[in-house]
Parts: sequence; C-alpha cells; structure tokens
Amino acid sequence: MNWRSNYSWFLVATVVAYGLFEYYRPKPIDWTATYSNKDKIPFGTKATYELLTDVFKNQQIESLRIPVYNQLSEHSNLPKSNYIFICENFAIDLNDQKQLLRYVKRGNNAFISAYDFPDTLMKILGIKATLKAPTLRDTALVMNFVNPNLARKGGYVYAQDDGRNYFLVKKRKNVTILAKNARNEPIFLKVVYGKGAFYLHNLPIALTNYYALPPKTSDFAFKSLSYLPVLPIYWDEYLKQGRFGEDNRSTFRYIMTQPPLEWAFYLILFGLLLYAIFAGKRTQRIIPVIPMPKNTSLEFVQNIGKMYFQQGDHSKIAQKKIYHLLLYIRERFGLRTHTIDDEFKEMLTQRTGLPRREIELLFSEIVHAERTTGLSEWALLSLNRRIEEFYERVK
Repeated sequence: MNWRSNYSWFLVATVVAYGLFEYYRPKPIDWTATYSNKDKIPFGTKATYELLTDVFKNQQIESLRIPVYNQLSEHSNLPKSNYIFICENFAIDLNDQKQLLRYVKRGNNAFISAYDFPDTLMKILGIKATLKAPTLRDTALVMNFVNPNLARKGGYVYAQDDGRNYFLVKKRKNVTILAKNARNEPIFLKVVYGKGAFYLHNLPIALTNYYALPPKTSDFAFKSLSYLPVLPIYWDEYLKQGRFGEDNRSTFRYIMTQPPLEWAFYLILFGLLLYAIFAGKRTQRIIPVIPMPKNTSLEFVQNIGKMYFQQGDHSKIAQKKIYHLLLYIRERFGLRTHTIDDEFKEMLTQRTGLPRREIELLFSEIVHAERTTGLSEWALLSLNRRIEEFYERVK
C-alpha cells in the first residue's frame, strides 16, 4: 500500500470519527429567535402553527414561502381569508405593502406580530410602533387582554421581554385596543381598514413555543388568534426562511443549513487540499508561504470574552464589546466618542448611511448595558446582535 492510499484511509477515518462525534454529543439548546413554523427550539413557532387547526376548524391552512406581492398579485381571485405574519421585523417593501393594503381593504384580515414595523404602513394606519428608552428599572411587564371575558387573573408575564415595546395610537376612530401592558400601553390592536382589518401585535415572543406550550401562558396565543374570523389561513414563512422550501432546496443548500454537515463538508475540502499539497510535492517546487499577520489583540479579546461568559459576567462582556465598537467608530469614521450626544449620532448617521433610528436603538442598548450592574444574558445577546448588525451594515 503506497503513501497515497494511507492518506485516503486517514481522511475517511477522520470524517467518520467527526461524524460519530457530532451525532452522539449532547446538542445545546438553541435560543435563536427564528419564529419559524419548522423549528421546535424555544423561539420557533411550530407549536403555534399546529394550534391553528384548533382555532380555525375545517379551514385550509397554507404555509407560504413567497413574497406577499407574488401571493396576492398572482392569485387575484382568492376567497376571503386571513394572512398571518409572526416575525422579529416585519420588513416588507412598498410593493408588498401596496398589495397587502388592497387585500385587507377588500374584506380580508392581516394578523401581524412583530417588534419592528415599517413606518410607511404605520403612518397609513395612524399607528406608531414605538420603543421606550432603556432604564435601570426595565423588567418584564404583566400583559393582559382588555376584554374581561378573555383577561386572565394576574395577567401574563414574559420574562424574555422587558416591556419597552408598545403602540402609540394617533387615530382612535377605527382602532380597537385588544390588549395592554401594566403601564396601560396598547400591545395588541385591531385597525379597521376598508372592509377588512389589521390585527397588530407587538409581542411576537408570546407566540413562540417557549410560551405557547406552558399552561400559564399558552392561552394568550390561542386568544390572540381567536380574534380573527374563521376563514382560510395563509401563514407567511418567506420573511423568516426565504423563498426556497424543502421541495426545491438543492442538496448543497441543505448541507449548508445543517451545522454538522457543513463542518463535514469543510473537513472534506480541507482533507482534499492537504492531499493535493502532499501529492504535488514531487512534481512542483516548493513555494515559500508567507503567513498573514495574526490579529492577536482580537484573539485575546475573544478568549477573555469566553472566560467572562463562562463565569456569567455579562456586564464585562458588554463593556468589551462596547469598547471595541467605539474604537472601530473612531478608526473607521474619524469621530470622537468621548461624548455620545445628538451631534455625534447625526455625524455617525451621515458617515455610515444607516437610518437614524438604527443608530438610536444601538446606543440606547449601549446605555442600558453600561448602567445595568447585573446584565441579563438576554440583554447581552440583544446588544451583541445590534453591534454585529452595525458591523455588517457598514462593511
């Protein structure tokens, strides 16, 4: 057996060993807020999606993986129905919005549960989805329905939500408040539009598996959806999973969505690369390799961050993240960061090209993290998401 065969057997053994390791090792809980009806993780919506058959008995329920515009423009003769959206950010474009408004105006209903709504849609409906500035007293608020027949004694508490989101109603003529928080701020509205209605829900986390299954909070999702008339249901998954469903997903795309298969794929490529390097040693002269300079400071920060995270010291991790964000802003955009005021935010908005609202949200979470002594894991993850989104948007 020559040396090439030995390398082949070594590669196969490595792949098999890694596959067995990934298969048998305990899987950590995934706390990602996907809001997908395919996910059984805490913040997926598989349980809520399966609940639809109990709420809308004998009605057709269809999960859609196409944009709103395509669904409503290509099927102009749809029967009266309900369109349900549950997502982190209700990010539709103007074409989608125009078709959705026509759909509701003709006598259909749209149930939208999200934290962020497009300003253009909110302006048309006379509603503003707002966010209170973070304070040291931020905590989970009690939520409850306005209707006494639906209200639960003691209300509903969602520990993963700090209660800063609510609706500001500008036009009350066509608006019915369905649920409020402990500060008497609306979180669930019915907005009549034409012959139909928009049901705007500002607490999507309440409709996830984590809260739709426990007895103390499970009926909140059921009662919220029960406000919709019993009609066929269109459940949107395009805003969360994209256009490609399981039927038209390529093998490679599926591999890249499964972490164990993705790592196995990279391992095979790495093994083939090693094989090509050693196989070509006798036929190709040696070319000196100049290693790229290592960013030792970044590696150090990552190691320190892991140590603090293992110790549960979320505040120190937040401080490190904030320090390097401000350093990045100074070096990249030439701004002084010793004073974070409106002038600084305006300058940063102009130089990054990002919306002012995103800059405000980023620094409001930074202020919250700096003032909080015992920062929660959820707040840290939220801050980290905001910072990483900033990096990605300004590349």
